Amino acid sequence: MAVIRVLHIITRLDMGGAQANTLYTVKNLDKSRFSAFLACGHGGELQKDAPDGATLPLRRLVREIRPLEDLRAFFELRRTIKRLKPDVVHTHSSKAGILGRLAAFFADVPAVVHTFHGFGFNDRQPAPARFFYVLLEKICARFSDALVFVSSANMSEAAERGIGDKARYALVRSGIKLSAYPAADERAEKRSELGIPCGAPLVVSIGNLKPQKNPGDFFIAARLTAERHPDAAFVFIGGGEMSPADWRLAEHPSLKGKLFLPGWRRDSAAILAAADIFAMTSLWEGLPRSLIEALATGLPAVCYDADGVRDILRDGVNGFLVKRGDTAAMAERLSQLIRDRALRRRLSDGARGTDLAEFDIDAMVRAQERLYLSLLGEKE
Repeated sequence: MAVIRVLHIITRLDMGGAQANTLYTVKNLDKSRFSAFLACGHGGELQKDAPDGATLPLRRLVREIRPLEDLRAFFELRRTIKRLKPDVVHTHSSKAGILGRLAAFFADVPAVVHTFHGFGFNDRQPAPARFFYVLLEKICARFSDALVFVSSANMSEAAERGIGDKARYALVRSGIKLSAYPAADERAEKRSELGIPCGAPLVVSIGNLKPQKNPGDFFIAARLTAERHPDAAFVFIGGGEMSPADWRLAEHPSLKGKLFLPGWRRDSAAILAAADIFAMTSLWEGLPRSLIEALATGLPAVCYDADGVRDILRDGVNGFLVKRGDTAAMAERLSQLIRDRALRRRLSDGARGTDLAEFDIDAMVRAQERLYLSLLGEKE
């Protein structure tokens, strides 16, 4: 039986769920059936984790929209695909998804798959820009043999907007290593390392410091909560370039000595295990891996009611959903959990009781293998 060659394409290896899951898939596809490769633009925190010998650098593929450079990236991708001759091309992220699928089509790849880890369009964009991005997705869907979604909410929105044939839709959850959660109890050590008092109520958030993750609203909610609970502490784990406006919010006098920004951490599981509450103020999401990690740790979560969040967060069961942009309501829910330990224990029990089996990262890889075999007419 011939080994199936699979080429994954992603724009950059920035720290994030899409990138981490793509790397894990490339490294863990069944080597008796698949030979996996990764093509990506230069840069990103996870670049050092790219597999040696299986990573194909793309000099022209960049995150920003640059029409001339994007045209060059298209031809670079097509050359790369023609040279590798993969049986399957699997694209991730908006830019790589558009250019990669077009290049795969013009390179006569037998099967083309795209995963939506969230959309490149959202309801915060001007209508003309949103229309343009939706149109691009509709066009590229025609060159896709399968459209993979990580959340039911995204799948429903794609269907409503007429993106692709629903018969080609597949739901494959964004996975985490469930066996790694909760992490070993290092509560005292981790808090000491971060400079947080051992007994302080600790609220943690994880995400890129970019508009989608909306750190500014987390800082506002933290300030409002800290004014009611001066002993509380707040940690935002994540990197990237934060806007000057968000920096001003983070540096508010009420948060001095209470808000900690440690950047990206490889020990985020241990920090979650040292926390009391998880919070997230994302304005839109595919499926937030950090929320799955928090629930697997047993933390009650307070999150904005973004699309992918609704797939797993049950209001009043394992946390609270808050209307996007309502920082006062976010602060009220955080305060409620801080002062009411019985409620916190009940929602913690709800978090630990959440059925997360479908979010196991190895189940994610096996589901992708079955999809590839099905598209190529191969038996499992």
